[in-house]
Amino acid sequence: MNIFRLAGDMTHLFSVLVLLLKIHTIKSCAGISLKTQELYALVFTTRYLDIFTDFISLYNTVMKLIFLGSSFSIVWYIRRHKIVRRSYDKDQDTFRHYFLVIPCLVLAVFINHKFTFKEVMWTFSLYLEAVAILPQLVLLQRTRNIDNLTGQYVFLLGAYRALYILNWIYRHFTEPHYVHWITWIAGVVQTLLYADFFYYYFQSWKNNEKLQLPA
Repeated sequence: MNIFRLAGDMTHLFSVLVLLLKIHTIKSCAGISLKTQELYALVFTTRYLDIFTDFISLYNTVMKLIFLGSSFSIVWYIRRHKIVRRSYDKDQDTFRHYFLVIPCLVLAVFINHKFTFKEVMWTFSLYLEAVAILPQLVLLQRTRNIDNLTGQYVFLLGAYRALYILNWIYRHFTEPHYVHWITWIAGVVQTLLYADFFYYYFQSWKNNEKLQLPA
C-alpha cells in the first residue's frame, strides 16, 4: 500500500468520524442529506459482497466493516433516533436519489470488466459512489449556511477521492499493466462534482468566514 492510498483511506475514515461526532455528540443531523447517506449504504453493501468469502488482509476487512457499519448507523440515526431525526430537514432534502440508482445499475450491466453478479455489483457501486454526493451538494446549496462539522465532512469526502486519484496515478507508473478505466473515470467524475464546493470552502478558510454556497 502506498502513501496516497493510506492517506485516502484515513481521510475517508475521518470524514465518517466527523459526521458520527456531529450526530452522536450534538444530536443533530442538520444540513446532512439522508438521501446521500442511503446511497452510500447501498454503495458499500454492493461493493463488499465478498467480505465473508474473499480475505485480502485484516486491514481490508476491518475497513470494510467500518464503512458498512457506519453507513447504516448514520441512516438509522437520521431515520429512527428520536432526537436526531427532529433536526432532519426533509423539506429541503428532496433530491430524487432513486433516479441515480437505476441509470448506474443499467450502466454497470452493460459496461463492466466481467459479466458476473459480483463484478456487476462492484461496478455499480463505483458508478453510484461517483454521484452519491449530489443530494448532499444540492441540500447545501439550498440551505446555504453550513456549520463547521458539515463543511469538514463534505471536504474530507472530496479530499479522499482526490487522494485516490493520486494513488491511481502512482500505481500506474509503478505497477506493470495497471489499468482500470472504469474506476478512474468514475473517480474523476466524483472529484469534479466537488470542484465548486472546494472553491467556496477554501475561500471561506482564506477569509476566515463562515462557509456559504451560492443559491
